[in-house]
Amino acid sequence: MSVVIHDTAIRMTRGDSLSVGIELKYEDGTSYTPVEGYSIRFALKHAAMTYNKGEFRDVEPVVTKAIPTDTLILELDPEDTRGLQFGNYVYDIELTYASGFVDTFISEGVFILAPDVD
Repeated sequence: MSVVIHDTAIRMTRGDSLSVGIELKYEDGTSYTPVEGYSIRFALKHAAMTYNKGEFRDVEPVVTKAIPTDTLILELDPEDTRGLQFGNYVYDIELTYASGFVDTFISEGVFILAPDVD
């Protein structure tokens, strides 16, 4: 298995596949299910060499993926990371309500892209 997830930290090998469930909970710990009209988005940016909060190498995300609200599964395909440099990245996941209200429920998650040998 080339993907390791600990809390909000993800480590995977460049060019591999990733399929991971996202769990939404209220502050009291009870599960939350998005309703029709809501959307969830994953975005990934390369962290700056000396990372400080909010410092990235990229202006725009290098990977963005919609996470289906019916499955809550983030899936990355090999081509999503195959062309990226290995190293430290930062990601966030945000929930957008039908009203347009945005809730970033994972902010500045650590994402390590390990080199592939072949």
